Amino acid sequence: RVRGDTIDIMPSYADMAIRVVFFGEQIEEIISFDPVSGNMIETLSEYIVYPANIFVTTRERINQAMGQIQDDLVRQVTHFRDIGKREEAKRLEQRVLYDLEMIKELGYCSGIENYSRYFDGRSPGTRPFCLLDYFPEDFITVIDESHASIPQIRAMFGGDHSRKQTLVEYGFRLPAALDNRPMRMEEFETLTGQTIFVSATPADYELEKSEGVIVDQVLRPTGLLDPPIDVRPSLNQIDDLMAEIRSRAKAGERTLVTTITKRMAEELSAYLLRYDIKCRYIHSDIDTLERIDIMEELRTGAFDVLVGVNLLREGLDLPEVSLVAILDADKEGFLRSARSLTQTAGRAARNLNGRVIMYADVITRSMQETINETNRRREKQMVYNEKMGITPAQIVKKTGTILSGLSKKGIAARAYIEPERPDIAADPVVKYMDRGALGKAIEKTRKNMEKAASELDFIQAARLRDELSDLQVLLRNKSQ
Repeated sequence: RVRGDTIDIMPSYADMAIRVVFFGEQIEEIISFDPVSGNMIETLSEYIVYPANIFVTTRERINQAMGQIQDDLVRQVTHFRDIGKREEAKRLEQRVLYDLEMIKELGYCSGIENYSRYFDGRSPGTRPFCLLDYFPEDFITVIDESHASIPQIRAMFGGDHSRKQTLVEYGFRLPAALDNRPMRMEEFETLTGQTIFVSATPADYELEKSEGVIVDQVLRPTGLLDPPIDVRPSLNQIDDLMAEIRSRAKAGERTLVTTITKRMAEELSAYLLRYDIKCRYIHSDIDTLERIDIMEELRTGAFDVLVGVNLLREGLDLPEVSLVAILDADKEGFLRSARSLTQTAGRAARNLNGRVIMYADVITRSMQETINETNRRREKQMVYNEKMGITPAQIVKKTGTILSGLSKKGIAARAYIEPERPDIAADPVVKYMDRGALGKAIEKTRKNMEKAASELDFIQAARLRDELSDLQVLLRNKSQ
């Protein structure tokens, strides 16, 4: 905004605005101010203004890139027509010509990153520039939880290429879009050089790359030991689990339970609630911020048991958890591999009374590997503690994190009053309702939706709208 000799800048990345006061062609003053009230905040000696769009370049480079884009467009359109894909040829021509017009007039267009190769001056097939290019040659890369991180790094290129290859084949993008991509694994290895892999369960890749240079960090300053593992039969496993949960709850400790499927987690949670055991479940369908709230509530004692599938693994630091129960531990698969079992068992390693119970009818190879590794670590830890005169001590950690209270509704962690009901349409009981009961549920949900909308709680209203739609589908299916 320009007013006489004053320029006001409203950066999209900042809460304050900047006012630059000129005297002729010379800057006389730079101040920051509140854009709402207009009150001055402070006087600045300098201020860096970042561009709103990262693709800022010279007109000469833009013209050169536009020429290359036009040449590639002609080649690709000709290719489509030669193989009989006239619709794709027309679609691509319209899309790219529109983008070129936007670049010509504004200097950028929507999705300009798909043309980044032309602006960067890169050859076809070469990787984009990245933050690692700015690092010195002798930097060290530390990859935490490498057994999970490395597969994600490796999969980035494949997932991106698969999606964009489809866009190119159907005439939505030029082939140059394929060069706006994540790095391949070999490119990442070339850039990183010296690397430290950190993991309690390193995969074959890390073991191979380290060439035997492995540091076994199993000794803790607190003297805590890895939790012992019990294997119990699956028969009456829920009754046995409930007895263990109640004994832990009386001692003011928490329990984690892992299941094979999301549905089993929900149904087990509902079953435990019916027997007055304060319980919640967590899986990938739960919003990320809500997961943080659930973890905080577990630590503060709002409930005693958390049931999950594959999220109760690496990264969870819950000192209050003294029992980890693994249901169907003998069902071989990625959820019950040796690494998964070891990571899950480790959630009880922060508590002095930590223990792991595996419910299984047979001891699988993965279970045996986990038990053997845990026993090896425990033996090493006990020898060290005895040698150094260390008495294991319970970890005491403050509750509350930077993200505490940032739930979907922006409220703090809830005190436990009554079990929070899951969405009606997601409740496994719903499918057994008759048409009359479903009709009542639909009417109740509609009233709650209208009430939420009248109170301007549009997030809740939208959730209830989706729930209402699911219930109506169930009712229609029962009518058929």
